[in-house]
Order: sequence, then structure tokens, then C-alpha cells
Amino acid sequence: MEDFRNVSTLLLLILQTFLSIQRRRYTVLRHGHRQRLCFRRKVVLWLKARRSNTVWAYPRSQNWWDTIVPDFTETQFIQNFRVSREAFDYISNEVKGVMVKINTNYRVSVPLKKRAAIALWKLATGCEYRTISHLFGVGLSTVFNCVQDFCNAVISVLLQKHIAIPDSTKLKDMATYFLKRWRVPQCVGAIDGSHIPIIAPEEYPRDFFNRKGWHSIVLQAVVDGKGMFWDICVGYAGSVHDARVLRQSYLWELLSDGELLGQNKMNISGVNVGYYLIGDPAYPIQSWLMKPFSDTGRLTPVQHTYNYRLSSARSVVETAFGRLKGRWRCLLKRNDCKLELCKKMTVTCCVLHNICEEYGDHFIEENINRLIHIQPPVQALPDHGEPEGADISPNELFQ
Repeated sequence: MEDFRNVSTLLLLILQTFLSIQRRRYTVLRHGHRQRLCFRRKVVLWLKARRSNTVWAYPRSQNWWDTIVPDFTETQFIQNFRVSREAFDYISNEVKGVMVKINTNYRVSVPLKKRAAIALWKLATGCEYRTISHLFGVGLSTVFNCVQDFCNAVISVLLQKHIAIPDSTKLKDMATYFLKRWRVPQCVGAIDGSHIPIIAPEEYPRDFFNRKGWHSIVLQAVVDGKGMFWDICVGYAGSVHDARVLRQSYLWELLSDGELLGQNKMNISGVNVGYYLIGDPAYPIQSWLMKPFSDTGRLTPVQHTYNYRLSSARSVVETAFGRLKGRWRCLLKRNDCKLELCKKMTVTCCVLHNICEEYGDHFIEENINRLIHIQPPVQALPDHGEPEGADISPNELFQ
């Protein structure tokens, strides 16, 4: 019995000694762990202190946009951005829901109005992205994204509001305007095509090579008497004839059934004449499309008068193209952007043209008249090609 007690006491002492050793070891390990954590924390703080004076974004000057532009007069603002401040605020508010960006933990987003101004500068001048980047103090990719986003926003939000097929009331007003200004009855618009210079696209470059010897896409447009676009078709290759562009456009399908322009007819020379468009000799004559007589040297005085009146009224579309390219120089000079973006930029410029005209932003470009004479020569269609619409006497039509 005594031996058992001695063994138990010995085992108890051994256990106590073991537990004491383990507690000391745990204390040492815990202290070492705390020291390591403290050391790591000091290293992190030291590294942060070394990087506190550096930024991950390249520093750029914001002086021009933040200091110079706010001091622009109204005239200076229109000269630089091609739109008035009122129109600029309207455009910015309309595209806000599509273009606005949210700030992140990494950087503050470019303000909406600055992004719109970057896009307008590109459209107005056709400058390189690098030049615009230095001017506005943003990166190259930011300039590209601003132009892309702005064009998409204008097309999705403002296109249907400012370029739309007119209703019966609008058609009547347009016909009245043509009659009072040029004494042309029942005319509701002038149609023509304009070539937009581009670089040679990667696919089928020969198709975009026009008769003048440079690559382009065709802008077909219909304007009212005030030079406002109410139908556009953009994107056909520069080698495509104007008449073919018309036949393949939505406008041909819309007007061929006679429902839109066949209303409110007027009896002229025993023929009930509805509304119609006027075009140059490149277009086929239709009941809704009039063009001048071919000058073969045998025209009668009545036919000369008809051609003169028609040419005078049709000049409104040439003037509209001149004002369009005078405002937005990206359409006048060769556009180095990709083909799809060139098309979007052209549509955007047409929408902005109507907005500027509505707000009365009459930007006058130097030598604007020369801008309309750089187009490839027009190849007229033969008169015997389309007899439709030829039964209307020019003497009765333009009396």
C-alpha cells in the first residue's frame, strides 16, 4: 500500500512538471508570434510610408478645361464646341442616363460634361486622340471611350427625337414653306448624297474607292426647306451609285407605296399630284421624286424655267451638307477611325446639326461654300430609264 502511494506521488509530480514545461513553451511561442506580427506590421507601415508620395495614374494638366473653358464667351464656346451652352446643357442632360460613370475606390470618373465636350471636340475638329488627350488632360483610351459612348448615346436617345419621318401636319408645313420661298408646289424635301472621306477599310477596300479617287462612305439625306434632316441613310460604299443607295434604303420602301406622300393631292395639269421630293439627275424620276430635264441644248423656255426653279429649291440640301461639314470637320477631312465608328460619327453629326439649327447656333465656317464642291462627279441616269412621273407638265407645275 505504501509503495502504491509513493508511485502515485511520483506520477503526480511528473505530470505537474510536464504541464509546467508546456505552459512555459506555449508562453514562449505566443510571445514569438506576437513579435513576428509586430514586425510584419512595422514592415507594412514602412512600405506604405515609402509609397505615400507616388500615384498610380499619370499626372496630367487639367488647367485648360478647369480654368480656360469656363471663361469662354458665348461666341468662343460656339466656335470651339460648335454648339451653344444651352444646347450643350440640353445634350448633356439627355445622354446623362447612358453616359454617366460611377466613381470607384481607385479613381474618380471623368465628369459627364467633360466627356461630352471631349467627344464634341473630336467631331468638330477631327483631331488625333493624342492631341485631345493632352488638351483635356486625360488618357488616350479615355478619349476613345468618350467618343464611342457619346455617339452611342446620341444615336440611342436623340436620333428618333430630332430626325424622324414627318407626319401629315409636318408635311403640309414643309410643302407650304417650299411654295412660298421657291414657288415649288407640293415639294416636301430635297434629296442628295454626300461622300464622307475615310481610310481604306480592312475588308473590301476597293468597294469604298469612289470615282474621285479616294475612299468614302455615302451619306444620303433628305432635308426640308430650312435645311433640317428628316431622313438619313449612312454607310454604303463610296463606289455605289446614288440611285442604288436610294433603291436599297428604307426611304424607297417607305415612299414607293404612296401612302405617306400620296395624301393631300393637288390637281396639276389634269394629274393629281401628291407630295414629292426633288433630286439631281443621278436619281430616277418617280411620282414622288422629281429631277431636272437633261440639258441637251434643245430645252424649251418652260423647261429652262423648270430646271431653274428645281435647282434653286434643291440647293437647300447642298447648303445643308456644307453647314454640316463646316460644323463637324471630322466629316470633311479623312476620318482615321474604324468603319463602324465612322458611320456612328456621321449619324451623330447629323443629329447634332438638327439640334444646332433648332437652337439657332449659326456657326459660320470660313469658305463654307467650297465644302460642297469636293464630291465625286454625279453620273446622271438616262431619261428613258424611269418614265413614272413624266406625265406632269412643267408648265403647270411651276406656273
